[in-house]
Amino acid sequence: MSNLYHPVKIGNVELKGNIFLAPVAGYSDMAFRSVCIENGACFTYTEMVSAEALVRQNQKTEVLMRRAFNEKAYAVQIFGGEAGVMADAAGIVLEKTGCEVIDINCGCPVPKIVKTGAGSALTRDPDRLFAVASAVVKACGGAAGGEGSTAGSAAAHAAVPVTVKIRSGWEQKQITWREAALAALEAGVSAITIHPRTKAQGYEGHSDWEIMAALVELVEGWNKAHPERVRVPVFGSGDLFKPDDARKMLEQTKADGVMFARGAMGNPFIFRDTTSLLTTGKYEPVPLQERIKTGFAELERLVGETSEQHACLEMRKRFSAYSKGIENGAALRARIVHAATVQDYRDIFSGVM
Repeated sequence: MSNLYHPVKIGNVELKGNIFLAPVAGYSDMAFRSVCIENGACFTYTEMVSAEALVRQNQKTEVLMRRAFNEKAYAVQIFGGEAGVMADAAGIVLEKTGCEVIDINCGCPVPKIVKTGAGSALTRDPDRLFAVASAVVKACGGAAGGEGSTAGSAAAHAAVPVTVKIRSGWEQKQITWREAALAALEAGVSAITIHPRTKAQGYEGHSDWEIMAALVELVEGWNKAHPERVRVPVFGSGDLFKPDDARKMLEQTKADGVMFARGAMGNPFIFRDTTSLLTTGKYEPVPLQERIKTGFAELERLVGETSEQHACLEMRKRFSAYSKGIENGAALRARIVHAATVQDYRDIFSGVM
């Protein structure tokens, strides 16, 4: 079991373990990331940030990038389809945050993102992906093709690693993960994450872990062919809803690490449970009171980051997720969807805490 949980390196960034929180739009803000870290997440990603908005100095966008109080290392994910804009945005991210890693979203299937040439459109267009990734790598102190990324070089220690998250392709008749991965590698990225669904699938159906295993094999071959480069790891995402799913993914695909997305919603404890399963072969469910207490910690932090009104509206869906499996949970959720103040939540859970 223990060999499945291990340290991992992303460029020059060393992480204690390989269980991560994925970038989740509308969810992975500072408050949520902080409780995931407290519950064992080894690395966290912000929700995706618009490169165009950053360049236009949109203040709301900057809030998305802020480091949580307990994040020793984290990644900011950016999206965009124009190399120059993405490079400028990367520079702004580094200036504003000092994050340890910048991730490029090459997988979002949402139409308004794709139509700009960003998200899944990049997995479909390897040439554009190469141009975007090369520009961001250069902006972060590295260089396309790996110059400046060589282990032991001065540039490697100064550069901020750039990673990409891709999909398997556009649709079943247009599977382009291989071309996208090779373009990213040639551009000088430090890690590749794959969610092996097509853009057409969105979040429906099943993710194809066989594709993930094939990507791992491809990248490992590339690593062996480029011994002068810092090793590029592969991380997996998709259909991870319980600790056993993570174990199966690591065993079946040989990925270097896993990213929880939807599986962590209302369940930040999945990181500690997975770590326990991978290292000891078992885990104990988190007591109900601790689950609700963690939800309130998230609520209070979100109030501090934004406002009580915004936090309470946002926490409706999150407390609904925290309450899954609770006795009389349906009745609680009927009240949760109307909660508008912190006191409302205290009243709702007064008999649970």
